[in-house]
Amino acid sequence: MIRVLVVEDDPVAADAHRQYVERVAGFTVAGVVHSGGDALRFCSKHAVDLVLLDFYLPDTHGLAVCNALRAAASPVDVIAVTSARDLSEVRAAVSSGVMQYLLKPFAFATLKGKLEGYAAWRAQVARPGEVGGQTDVDRMLGELRTSGPGPLPKGLSGTTLDAINEALGTAAEGLSAAAIATAVGIARVTARRYLEYLADNGLARRHPHYGSVGRPEVWYTLVKPG
Repeated sequence: MIRVLVVEDDPVAADAHRQYVERVAGFTVAGVVHSGGDALRFCSKHAVDLVLLDFYLPDTHGLAVCNALRAAASPVDVIAVTSARDLSEVRAAVSSGVMQYLLKPFAFATLKGKLEGYAAWRAQVARPGEVGGQTDVDRMLGELRTSGPGPLPKGLSGTTLDAINEALGTAAEGLSAAAIATAVGIARVTARRYLEYLADNGLARRHPHYGSVGRPEVWYTLVKPG
């Protein structure tokens, strides 16, 4: 299992990120902290493979945490999870050894793709021996560019998609578009568009639900990790 430390100053966002990580096969949450100092102390005392790092922390900047980890020769990898869009920060993140850069807000599917890409890269470089050539190196680094289903289609919101994911996650037998619309507070046709997006990307499963009368209704069930 890949052990993940979530570093996020907003408790609500931190808990959401924790739940997201726990839904991805092969990953486990080692801990959740809310400041840079706590992140460094946690990494010095506990086994951590990957840090999901917010940049805007109450005591320091996330880049300072990255630099401190590198100065301490810590073996942990870092994925930035931040709203920082300034190109200078993106460049500095790359220079500090950040593996991937994930902009807030994002949907679960996006983080899932980043984590799975990281896991694939990690599995490649963990093998003994040498690379066969440039093609092998390019393929391994390419794993880090994997981003799951990619950007959301025009008109879809990451926040709404997350809310739909959460609603589906509480219903083991699935929900209809009408039920999702009521739960999230959106129109039924809008709910169906989000659900079809999830199903088309393998994140939800369609299945018929037979009521007491009439034709069966299409229900959607969240695809569980593993």
